[in-house]
Amino acid sequence: MTTGKKPTSIDIAYMTGFSQATVSRALRNSPLVSEETRRKVQEVARQLNYKVDKNASNLRTQHSGTLALLFFEDPTSDDSHINPFFVAMLGSITRACTQRGYDLLISFQQASDDWHADYADSKKADGIILLGYGDYLAYCDKARKLVEQGTHFVRWGAVLPDQPDTSIGCDNYSGGRVVTEHLLEQGCKRIAFLGEATRHYPEFFERHHGYAEALADAGLKVDPDLQVDAESTQASGHAAMTVLLDRNVQFDAVFAASDLIAIGAMRALDEHGLRVPGDVAVAGFDDVPSASFAHPPLTTVRQDTKEAGTILVDNLLHLIHGDPVETSILPIKLVVRKSSVRDVS
Repeated sequence: MTTGKKPTSIDIAYMTGFSQATVSRALRNSPLVSEETRRKVQEVARQLNYKVDKNASNLRTQHSGTLALLFFEDPTSDDSHINPFFVAMLGSITRACTQRGYDLLISFQQASDDWHADYADSKKADGIILLGYGDYLAYCDKARKLVEQGTHFVRWGAVLPDQPDTSIGCDNYSGGRVVTEHLLEQGCKRIAFLGEATRHYPEFFERHHGYAEALADAGLKVDPDLQVDAESTQASGHAAMTVLLDRNVQFDAVFAASDLIAIGAMRALDEHGLRVPGDVAVAGFDDVPSASFAHPPLTTVRQDTKEAGTILVDNLLHLIHGDPVETSILPIKLVVRKSSVRDVS
């Protein structure tokens, strides 16, 4: 051990018996080392009064010690332009970065901008987390350029076999299926779907797939007249429901591809004198904070935003350190509230 000098990671390695690389990872709270190893290393560091020189460490590793979180602006009813589902995930991402010794740079982007070139050609961050990306097919072209340029990045969204990136998402198919089965159990037979069910929006597409399979298992056919395209906003949900009502087709339930669509749809139903759930049962997807405060409270599919944020950060760090990663599909949970519960006695 060195004497008369400021303690170094070499000293900690000597006292713990771990390699210097393992010590360095433990000191920056890397997920690549076990909790027991991290605890032992950090205990010796405290005994030696060791302080991490972040500037020197970053210079040696050519890392900035910063991760970038890119939000893509969504039309919202307030000035935030952030899908409220992603606001919930922001907290878990920030917490995971702090626990692992990384700073977080948050940036707002237009999906049409050349955001991929900006972050690939600069040293602003060691890697990128993407939340929201608009049209998936347009996004893929930019994602492939990031891959070609060696940028480390992960995305929250649909998990697809031909995707160019590493993504973490929920089981959209199962979510669509379970919520449709719930509406069928309430005695509903004519279930409308609000949301753009195309490959441009694969999460909605998978939710529609689950919806269609549940109907088929119940001996019911998908009626194209009961589907209306909608983006994930309250205004779009309101407009989609208005279109559906103007078609003068019979329906007794609505599965909206997001909570925001569902909340907008319920307002349109109320404006037309239809009761929820007495006349029309309604369910959404995401379990955003406003879902439980809607009138009536909204039945929905919950995604685990806490687990999602942690996995996004850990997978990105694995990529940065050259370790293999896999895409992940997180389970969902049906949350039943008053908007869909009907008296079927």
